[in-house]
Amino acid sequence: MLDGPLLARWLAAAFALTLLLAALRPSAAYFGLTGSEPLTILPLTLEPEAAAQAHYKACDQLKLERKQRRMCRRDPGVAETLVEAVSMSALECQYQFRFERWNCTLEGRYRASLLKRGFKETAFLYAISSAGLTHALAKACSAGRMERCTCDEAPDLENREAWQWGGCGDNLKYSSKFVKEFLGRRSSKDLRARVDFHNNLVGVKVIKAGVETTCKCHGVSGSCTVRTCWRQLAPFHEVGKRLKHKYETALKVGSTTNEATGEAGAISPPRGRAAGTGGGDPLPRTPELVHLDDSPSFCLASRFSPGTAGRRCHREKNCESICCGRGHNTQSRVVTRPCQCQVRWCCYVECRQCTQREEVYTCKG
Repeated sequence: MLDGPLLARWLAAAFALTLLLAALRPSAAYFGLTGSEPLTILPLTLEPEAAAQAHYKACDQLKLERKQRRMCRRDPGVAETLVEAVSMSALECQYQFRFERWNCTLEGRYRASLLKRGFKETAFLYAISSAGLTHALAKACSAGRMERCTCDEAPDLENREAWQWGGCGDNLKYSSKFVKEFLGRRSSKDLRARVDFHNNLVGVKVIKAGVETTCKCHGVSGSCTVRTCWRQLAPFHEVGKRLKHKYETALKVGSTTNEATGEAGAISPPRGRAAGTGGGDPLPRTPELVHLDDSPSFCLASRFSPGTAGRRCHREKNCESICCGRGHNTQSRVVTRPCQCQVRWCCYVECRQCTQREEVYTCKG
C-alpha cells in the first residue's frame, strides 16, 4: 500500500529522478507535461546493457516497495512514466489551487506532514496522483513507450454503427489495471489505508469517466462513408477540474471505535448519507473524495504550509480570502512585455516592447 510516508518519499524521489533521466538523454531536453499534450519523450539513446542498468537505477531511485520496484523493473518505460505522472499531477494541483490559501505547496516538510494527516487536501493529492499515473501510462502505451502494452483497439465497445476501430487509442484498460495493482489493496483494519485507497480509486474513475471516442472520416470529397474511430482520454486539465470539484464537495467520514480494544470499526458516513450495503465494504458507496480530519486554515505558517504572508493575490478575486482578514499591501511597478506580435515570412515572430505600470497585491504578515 502506498501510505503517507511512502507517497512522500516517492514524490520527493520522483522530482530528483527527473534530473537523472534528463542527464541520460544528451540529445533530448526533458520537459514536464501539463496534461494537454501527448507524451513525446524520446527513448533513451544508450546501449541495451547500459539502458537496462539505467532503468534499474531509475526504479531504485524512486524508493518503492518491493512489489512496486519489481513492477517498475519489468518494463523499461515505467520509471519514466512514474516521473512524468508525478510532474504532471503536481503541476495540475498547483494550477487548480493557485487562488486558494493552500496552493498545493509540496516542498519538503510541508508535503510529508500533510500526507500523514487525513485532510481533504490529502485526499485530493491521492486522487490526482493516481489519476496522473493512470493518464500517463495510457498515453505511454499508445505512444509506443512501453514494452508490455500497446494501443487500445477497443474490441469490447458497443454501438459500433458504421465505423471501424483503428487509429491508436489510449490504453486505459492496461493503465487502470496496472495502477490498482501498483497502489495495492486496502487493509480491512487500517482506517486511513481504506480512505486512501478509496481516494486513489476516485482518481482512476474520473479518468475513465472522461474517455471520449474520436473519429476521422474517410471517403470521396469528405463524404465520410467510413469512419476510423479510437478512444482518447480527456486532457489532464479537465481531469484536474473535475477532481477540484470533488475536493470542494468532499465528505468527512469517521470511525466507530471499540473503547475497550481501541480497534477501529466501520467508517461512518456523514449525516444524511447511507452507507453501502453488501460485500462487507465499510466505506460509504460514493464517487466522492472522503477525508477524516478537518483541514487547518493555512493562514499562518505551520508544518503543513508556509502560510499566506507575502502571497500575491488578486484584489477583486481572492485577496480577502487568501489574506485571512489581515489586509494586503499594494505596490506599483513598471513592466515591459512583448506586444503587437506579428509572424514574418519566413519563420520568425516580430514583437514590439510595450511598457506599462501595474499594481501588485501581496498579503500582509
